[in-house]
Amino acid sequence: MRILKDTRKRYCFIMDMEVRDYELDCEQIVNNANYLHYMEHTRHKFCGDAGLSFIEMHNRGIDAVVRKIEVEYKTSLRGGERFLSCIRLERKGPRFIFHQDILRPGGEVCAEGIVTVVVLKDGKLSRGDELAAIFAPYLK
Repeated sequence: MRILKDTRKRYCFIMDMEVRDYELDCEQIVNNANYLHYMEHTRHKFCGDAGLSFIEMHNRGIDAVVRKIEVEYKTSLRGGERFLSCIRLERKGPRFIFHQDILRPGGEVCAEGIVTVVVLKDGKLSRGDELAAIFAPYLK
């Protein structure tokens, strides 16, 4: 898949994906809830590639949890289409903000998401320094 050069500069992680037939609604476009699945799968793949093991961290009493998700739908994907699921990451105090875009290969934005994640240490809100250390190379 051809990826625009400026797209690579904007994001710290890009994942190539494809729409599956069972993700379509009666209008033959991707059902809105599936964009959340795409974004979650991309976040988990990014975290894994960055060296974050959710199981290992959980066993140490550290849990990263989604606090808030905002999605703006721009244009619909259709069955069989390939697309890019992209992440840009920033930190604001104890919050990690995942800016997630779903793009067609030419750069057209299909959906924009902002996912806020916080970190619990032994069930209590923490600053998330453990995650910050793992994410340091990717933070803007």
